[in-house]
Amino acid sequence: MSKMLGLFVGFLLVGFAASSKFDELFQPGWAMDHFIHEGELLKLKLDNYSGAGFGSKSKYMFGKVAIQLKLVEGDSAGTVTAFYMSSDGPYHNEFDFEFLGNTTGEPYSVQTNVYVNGVGNREQRLNLWFDPTKDFHTYSIFWNQRQVVFLVDETPIRVHTNLEHKGIPYPKDQAMGVYSSIWNADDWATQGGRVKTDWSHAPFIATYKDFQIDACECHVSVTSTDNAKNCSSSEDKKYWWDEPMMSELTLHQSHQLMWVRANHMVYDYCSDTARFPVTPAECVHHRHH
Repeated sequence: MSKMLGLFVGFLLVGFAASSKFDELFQPGWAMDHFIHEGELLKLKLDNYSGAGFGSKSKYMFGKVAIQLKLVEGDSAGTVTAFYMSSDGPYHNEFDFEFLGNTTGEPYSVQTNVYVNGVGNREQRLNLWFDPTKDFHTYSIFWNQRQVVFLVDETPIRVHTNLEHKGIPYPKDQAMGVYSSIWNADDWATQGGRVKTDWSHAPFIATYKDFQIDACECHVSVTSTDNAKNCSSSEDKKYWWDEPMMSELTLHQSHQLMWVRANHMVYDYCSDTARFPVTPAECVHHRHH
């Protein structure tokens, strides 16, 4: 999708935010003493006192957000590093990347989830095809009125399609913030909670750089209906995320997604008949889950 970005940047008239500087887009959310700034790098620290987290200064509707992230090295069992978008309130929408730590030498898992109107339980989990602790990789969320796409180094790993025509709710009417955090979740994160965090290996460090938000910025004082209208293309303005070719994956991206699902997926809620005796409605209709 980044290749397409250049084609449509000329259409972009309003609501555009893009930067690689943390301070321009984000602010610490908690545990400021667990933030370490080293030049262009930001490090979040987890120890047995606290984790840490940050959030965007603005909220957005539609577009693409991305970070470059190097995950906790060595024995990271019990830790979770998250990168996600979320709206506010009990009926919130949310798009999650959760990176689940593991014992040294075991593959890092990434769990994705989608909440619509406050309801989640749409977990998918895959083992990454590289070691995410050795170098920076780009994790992105693309969102428009047709689909939500999770990408790792521009390879789609998950698509959540708008199936409103099938009576299935889709997240398209709530502005969302962009967040990231690291915390201890050893009650569930690693092998179902069997492997606990070894605090002798603390502090656990997640390292960030190159923060990108290419999305429609929403104003707090504006209603959600008006935000949705302002962030949609019209005769007066064209947004790149509304272009027809952005309404579904390209053929190449579809093949990439099939490869990821065939070779790296280790859990899919759509296939969990013990948990969902009745297949969730969106799983029945989705061509790509």
